[in-house]
Amino acid sequence: MPADAASLDLPLERDLFLRQLLRELAGTLEDIVGHDEAAGFISIVGQNIGRWIDDAYCQAWGQERLDRNQVAAVLVDLKRRIEGDFHLISVTPDEIVLGNRRCPFGDKVRDRTSLCMMTSNVFGTLAAENLGYGRVILHETIAAGAPGCRVTVRLKRDPDTSEGIEYFGD
Repeated sequence: MPADAASLDLPLERDLFLRQLLRELAGTLEDIVGHDEAAGFISIVGQNIGRWIDDAYCQAWGQERLDRNQVAAVLVDLKRRIEGDFHLISVTPDEIVLGNRRCPFGDKVRDRTSLCMMTSNVFGTLAAENLGYGRVILHETIAAGAPGCRVTVRLKRDPDTSEGIEYFGD
């Protein structure tokens, strides 16, 4: 028997603790207020985080706004920095398409699809703040059981579609 708690071999550290905390928070919200309301609460947080990230990248680049290629680079880079594995599939004047092989939330995202609103809102806020508009479509997500994610950020408004979530800049 170990002499004290500090010598126990436990997989408990800050990152795992915070991911578990978010998983339980999302699950509790989903259970109490329902999935759509939980996603709404998480969307507000995602929008605020998106603005914070946007400010950081704009300051680092010394620019007020980023162009389409910089926004695409930021979407990949920010996820890399938080241990996701997003990559660009394509960038056109109309859209940015990304794939992902690893969620920053790790396995804690499984069955917590409301947490995907973080990605949607951060991506949508970055696109809208810099390019004026973004519609984020989450085609596939790890949270919903897919082996990876596929996300499209549309940069031109199409009033004939209702898929995804729209974000508008100033």
